[in-house]
Amino acid sequence: MSVSSIGIGSGIDVESIISQMTALEKQPLTTLKTKASTIQARVSLVGQIKSQVAALSSAASKLATASSWTGVTVKSSNESAVTGSVTGAASATSFSVEVQQMAAAQSTASAAVTVDSAIGTGTLNIDIGTWNYTGTPAFTAGSASTISVAIGAGEDTLTKIAAKINAASAGVTATVLRDASGERLLMRSNSTGEATGFRIQVAGDSDGINNDSAGLSRLAFDPANGSFGMAANTYQKGLNTQATINGIAVQSANSTLADAVPGLTLNFAAVTTSPVTVALADDTATMKKNVQDFMASYNSLSKTLTEATKYDAASKSGGVMQGDSVITGLQNAMRSLLGSSSTTGSTLSRLADIGLDMQRGGLLTLSSSKLDTALKDPTNLAALFTTDNTGTANDGFGLKIKAFADGLLAADGTVTAKSDALQTALTRNSKDQDKLNARVALVEKRLRAQYSALDSKMAGLTALNSYISQQVTQWNKSSS
Repeated sequence: MSVSSIGIGSGIDVESIISQMTALEKQPLTTLKTKASTIQARVSLVGQIKSQVAALSSAASKLATASSWTGVTVKSSNESAVTGSVTGAASATSFSVEVQQMAAAQSTASAAVTVDSAIGTGTLNIDIGTWNYTGTPAFTAGSASTISVAIGAGEDTLTKIAAKINAASAGVTATVLRDASGERLLMRSNSTGEATGFRIQVAGDSDGINNDSAGLSRLAFDPANGSFGMAANTYQKGLNTQATINGIAVQSANSTLADAVPGLTLNFAAVTTSPVTVALADDTATMKKNVQDFMASYNSLSKTLTEATKYDAASKSGGVMQGDSVITGLQNAMRSLLGSSSTTGSTLSRLADIGLDMQRGGLLTLSSSKLDTALKDPTNLAALFTTDNTGTANDGFGLKIKAFADGLLAADGTVTAKSDALQTALTRNSKDQDKLNARVALVEKRLRAQYSALDSKMAGLTALNSYISQQVTQWNKSSS
């Protein structure tokens, strides 16, 4: 005899019994899940702490770097004419700058011709070099080789000639300009400066004359030989920027003058009508910002640690890491470090000397007036942060704090070890949950087997009882 569902044969609510018994077996799972949630919250918190410690290290690194305290800003009394930028080690000072001439690229134009008319064949020989217009014009070629541009039949319109010149990479750019009088060829050096002038000589002009104003030679530019084909109207000489710094003449092939004053680059935009004062001053704004950024990084980390370890007596609840000796120890070590002193050769020995004061809650505040006073002597202030005494307690604060933060994040560091321990605990908890779930499944399977067997026996007994009752009834009828 078979039964379709456990409990039918016995009349017992077996499913309810199994459900209650497996629920009892699962009770430890609730504890494990609660613990896992706590561990995960701690893992997330330690991840946040690691990120904030890294930010603290970065902020301290700026304070520990000597170049952070040697920055210089440049201000000009006439920025429309002269500006400057620091490109290396420069000292605070000032200069009087005057600009007499701006750099220019050599340029010239041909006489107008009919649009798309044939100019003539031959070869354009282009040289880059320096023109001297004092007395008889003279040209000194540079180190680059002569570029020869052959102009054949059918390719001697200005448009095609310009394309061939530009394709030759001769150091010049050719452009065709059209106006009411026709079209003309414009030529311009690719760079400014006296040494980037160009000379154009013609060879094999199809009209037999290489330096007149007809045929291909109308595109020549060679004043030294009386060939002004390209200067039918006007031309611009290649010029250097000419200026004076404190009355001393300087020049540049372009609008920039680098390292005439070591570490300073001057940028010229226009000829001046009066002296321009270019002042270099210590970049105290950046120095101050670096100190403020450090304070912000420290305070952010300190707030996180305080929140994590706090205990609220009213609600009788604590932070995620309340009572954790590692985190509490980290917080105390940081406060102790920032409150310490260093003998660095500076007249300053404590962070409080520059206005960084530790408050009762563990946060730093900054007195701008104290810091501004310290910034009047950047070298002295730098020593407080950058002095290297080979890893001793008298290292500069930038070095000490960076070393402390880096140590926390090292492979064997406190924060790294805490993170690793929490990850291990989380993994172990997950395995414990898996084991418990497996055990509960086995218990449920065993209970179902036991109750199924019981149900079958009870069903058999019920059938036997019914049979006996029927026999007794029949026997009684027969006896009467």
